[in-house]
Amino acid sequence: MKAKETLRQLIELTTALVGLSLSNEQNFPSTHGEPEKSFEITVSNASHMSAALKNVAYSDIYHELDEARCFNIKMLDGALVTFRYRFLDGEVCEHSLSFLPSPDLEHFQNDPELYLMDEVYLDIIAKNLVPFPIRFDFSSDVKKFIEVHHPYSHLTMGQYENCRIPVCSPLAPLTFGSFILRNFYNTAFRKYSEEIPTRPLLFERTITAKEQEIPHVILGA
Repeated sequence: MKAKETLRQLIELTTALVGLSLSNEQNFPSTHGEPEKSFEITVSNASHMSAALKNVAYSDIYHELDEARCFNIKMLDGALVTFRYRFLDGEVCEHSLSFLPSPDLEHFQNDPELYLMDEVYLDIIAKNLVPFPIRFDFSSDVKKFIEVHHPYSHLTMGQYENCRIPVCSPLAPLTFGSFILRNFYNTAFRKYSEEIPTRPLLFERTITAKEQEIPHVILGA
């Protein structure tokens, strides 16, 4: 999958979530460079993204990114969704795709009857929920790759430094969007599934045979 199609998918996903009233704040992607050469798809104020790697409380990370408006999509419950892709000679060489749920869900959970009629909130009003960030990272840099321990494409859950679950390939924007909606907003996803755009997986597989011997993520659409 090339840079232009990746950008189209991200714009399409953002437009769909706004149209379905699943997002009330958004920043359409910023781009730098030329699609067939060196090209980056990111978000304005991207310099603040480094906050996600700081050794500070998750709530501090979330609020810094939120206040800087360093996100592509902000869901109605406050979750931040960010996309960053880099391409070299037309091929993806790096991406970081993040889902950062709001650490402050008490106002939803303390008055659940106010939100029961709105599908987007049905999956977040339980008091036993523990919000945690997830991130799908990819790098084609062979110097960073360590088989099993640092796969080319991997999933990190929470802020655990060495949590790198192998993923079969890089993720397209619609694949990541579908993953987030299906798993964290399932009630809304099932209601609007016909209106949420999807595409078959379009990036080449990067997972190794050895990485497939341990728990890993296989992507579909």
